[in-house]
Amino acid sequence: MKTIKRWTCAAAISMPVLAIQAVLPSVVAPLFNDMAIGSAYAEEEKSGDQRKAKRTQAMNQKVYKKLQEVQELIDAKDYDGAHQLIAEVKGGSKPLNDAELSTTLNLEAFIFYNQDKLTDAIKAYKQIITLEKAPEGTKLAARYSAAQMYFAIEEYSKGVEMLKTWFKASDPNTIGANAYVLLAQGQYQMKEYDSSIKNVDKAIGMYKEKGKVPKENWYGLQRFLYQEKKDYDKVISILKEMLVHYPKKQYWAQLSAMYGEKEMLSKQLAAYETAYVQNLFESEQDLTRMAYIFLASEVPYKAAKVMDKGIKAKQIKATSKNLELLGNAWRASQELDKAIPVMAQAAEKSDKGELWTRLGTLYLNNDSFKEAAEAIKAGLKKGGVKRPDQANLALGMAYFNMKDYNSARKAFGEAGKDKRSTETAGQWLDYMEKEIERQKSLLEG
Repeated sequence: MKTIKRWTCAAAISMPVLAIQAVLPSVVAPLFNDMAIGSAYAEEEKSGDQRKAKRTQAMNQKVYKKLQEVQELIDAKDYDGAHQLIAEVKGGSKPLNDAELSTTLNLEAFIFYNQDKLTDAIKAYKQIITLEKAPEGTKLAARYSAAQMYFAIEEYSKGVEMLKTWFKASDPNTIGANAYVLLAQGQYQMKEYDSSIKNVDKAIGMYKEKGKVPKENWYGLQRFLYQEKKDYDKVISILKEMLVHYPKKQYWAQLSAMYGEKEMLSKQLAAYETAYVQNLFESEQDLTRMAYIFLASEVPYKAAKVMDKGIKAKQIKATSKNLELLGNAWRASQELDKAIPVMAQAAEKSDKGELWTRLGTLYLNNDSFKEAAEAIKAGLKKGGVKRPDQANLALGMAYFNMKDYNSARKAFGEAGKDKRSTETAGQWLDYMEKEIERQKSLLEG
């Protein structure tokens, strides 16, 4: 069981990829509005326990036209020209009121965003938030955008705090699932896993209530968080749900690994095999892992079939190592006629003699004594044999069965030089001498 877990562990513990959502300030469309980004924003600022609608200031026509020109420069990607014109607007003879300044700063933040100057964009958004008479929707949007940008520059603590102020200022009935996921992502980065779970669960629940399919990376975050808590039953439930909407091979592998953690061997194998029969596994790594799992689960025939099919389809390279795996699978399946030619190919491609001695053992088990002796001798001559004593024992057995007793005596003698095989070699020598005497008696009788 531990062996299977090791093979699938990497897939099971992979961290979720959490891309910060794209930041699109409210200035882009429509221009100069009091509407917040997306459906998540509230329309009024909280003040204590009450929400008070505030009268916003009007925008001067001259300022409005100037900002229209700024928008046109932004559309043309002339950001330097846009910055220059904004500076003129801000430095005009008549100070801008809060409504005019908030719109100007919103445009400026968007320019900084497009120039990848996120720290400067955050400063602009934070300045909007301080404007008492700025439109409430614009201030709310500024909080959300600033939070997103804090996450983008990996200042997660500041991002989470800014997003919490946005939640506090928003009408709960207008907050969408994306906002809860954004907060969950920030809390995940801060390792506040319990809080993150609460928010990602809420987001996914909101989508389900509306009959919508939660986003794949939302499930990924949820799965990772529950796995950190070692709640494998919940992880299994999440993965099953993911596979309904996103039937990808890595999720089958992760589900298999989770069943392994629960020591549910039959379900572990079934999960991995389901992906295989659906042709989701095509890489050499996936297919050989599948074969190893079958072998470790004492289903060698299926391991052999996976390897044989993969090699023939050229999905698996016919390397010495892969051929050895196939040969071992056929051998464990008691398919010696199939195991021998495959192991012979593996031995030919190997730079060590170990596989030759294993091939010799296969020949020996198949009563092909001459071929066994030749293969074992080739392996010992080539070198790199892990247990020369055992190889010499097998060589002695081959010679014994060929009635080449002198060669057998020599091979058993070599084996006996290793204390790990001294006793066994001695037993074979004793048995062989008795057999020689028995055959001699038969001839004389």
